[in-house]
Amino acid sequence: MTSRTDSLPTILVVDDDASIRDAIADFLGMHGFAVQAAENAAACDRALAAAPADLIVLDVMMPGEDGLSLCRRLGAGGTPILMLSALDAVTDRIVGLEVGAWDYMTKPFEPRELLARVRALLRRPVAERAAQSGGSGDALTFAGWRFDIEQRHLRDPAGRALVLTEGEHALLAAFARRPGRILSRDVLLDLARGVDAAPYDRAIDIAVSRLRRKLANADPAPLIETVRGAGYRFLPAVQRL
Repeated sequence: MTSRTDSLPTILVVDDDASIRDAIADFLGMHGFAVQAAENAAACDRALAAAPADLIVLDVMMPGEDGLSLCRRLGAGGTPILMLSALDAVTDRIVGLEVGAWDYMTKPFEPRELLARVRALLRRPVAERAAQSGGSGDALTFAGWRFDIEQRHLRDPAGRALVLTEGEHALLAAFARRPGRILSRDVLLDLARGVDAAPYDRAIDIAVSRLRRKLANADPAPLIETVRGAGYRFLPAVQRL
């Protein structure tokens, strides 16, 4: 296992399977990361108390406190979490993302893909990481906009109030809490469940289109990007007020 080095990004690998844990730690260590490893939630807590991590690779199915519960606890700290699981149903991925994971991979996986995803998460600006961890009461700012999610207040860069429907509010909140992340239609359907649309993919496309038009009427700067074949991504950096 690679020890922590101040000049290297530090990855904490949490998995109860020693063979998987060590394989991930060795592979990431060979590619320029300082790596710490923990076999369960308690060991993870001890490792983080001793030294912070820049990213956590977290298994879902562990004895004692499972990965979902641990992710929910750790997600508020703003540290990116890449969740690993043998569960590959859409609902499993949605639950993982909803409790705070930044990304989700199913086992078995290609180590080179894991490396690429780790690097992609670490490239995100610190401001996006802070916004990622926000709860339902967040007041956020992005590209001159001010968005108080709990109070349901949205102001454009000129300071004018913009009224959103319930569905538009839920959709914008889903995007603003996850800046820079590609969100699939399935994930968006779950995050904005039951709002302004029936539960099918085309409904999300229509809802995103309506939200885009309303935002563009106030400020033409693009906020939501279509990622062909994958979903949508919120473009601006987000900060918590």
